[in-house]
Amino acid sequence: MSLFNLFKKTEREKPQPEFKVGQEWHYHTRPGEEESTIKITKIEHYTHVGNIIHIAILNVNIQNPQHPNGLKEILHIPIAEAALRNSTTQLKDDHCELPDYEFGFVHWKNLYDEEKAGYFDTSVDEIVNYLETGSFEKD
Repeated sequence: MSLFNLFKKTEREKPQPEFKVGQEWHYHTRPGEEESTIKITKIEHYTHVGNIIHIAILNVNIQNPQHPNGLKEILHIPIAEAALRNSTTQLKDDHCELPDYEFGFVHWKNLYDEEKAGYFDTSVDEIVNYLETGSFEKD
């Protein structure tokens, strides 16, 4: 390898922009949901797990057994930063209006602090598939 190659930057080595509250991102969507985006609503750092990023997923078409008309948006999803980084493709907007996520966040936070809830460490499209099963919901 030449010295030139040691210092040559490739496209893959370019750092992605830092995640910030208020950003809207495109992500690797399910087929037919290419207009779906995510919005970053909150970022929290936990010593033992790193950053948990709270997102809203918009413009989806989730056919959930608990919701006969389907779901078009999910207002609160906690996700590991690495999983979100692997899911996002392009920044759409650096300063967008946040959806009403607070109720879902507060509910999650209370359960998380009691060690009764967690966060996702998988891709956003896999999370959407999981939400479609309805298996996480209580009657």
